Amino acid sequence: MTPLVYVLNGPNLNLLGVREPAIYGSETLADLRARTEKVAGAHGLKIDFRQSNVEGEIVNWVQEARTKAKGIIINAGGYTHTSVAILDALQASELPVIEVHLSNIFRRDEFRQHSYISLAATGVICGLGGKGYELAVEAMANILGNAAKKA
Repeated sequence: MTPLVYVLNGPNLNLLGVREPAIYGSETLADLRARTEKVAGAHGLKIDFRQSNVEGEIVNWVQEARTKAKGIIINAGGYTHTSVAILDALQASELPVIEVHLSNIFRRDEFRQHSYISLAATGVICGLGGKGYELAVEAMANILGNAAKKA
């Protein structure tokens, strides 16, 4: 059975390619999905790639992943800095979590430098644009491979 990994994207990521390309790049969310799925396939993973502007929907997806997936890759967008609810859901999932940001949040506004998501994350990738999603898939494949070896 091919391990399933949820790739969850938060608010305004549906505007990639249009919204502030100097910060977020010119790739669209569809471009990132294609890149992510390609790398996942090469690593023997299946991706369920989703985006929502609604915090509660993301919480529901994290809770769903708890029983359906082996790991979560998340770019929570603006909810990174505000959502205790998403943090709580990620912690309750007991799944490995890789946090991804297209921009380097530590070189941006002070409020963007705090991440609630990081408190649940196994690892964080930021500032590498769309390549960060590929690296997150590679890291997740490594984490899941190591977990399988221990089982």
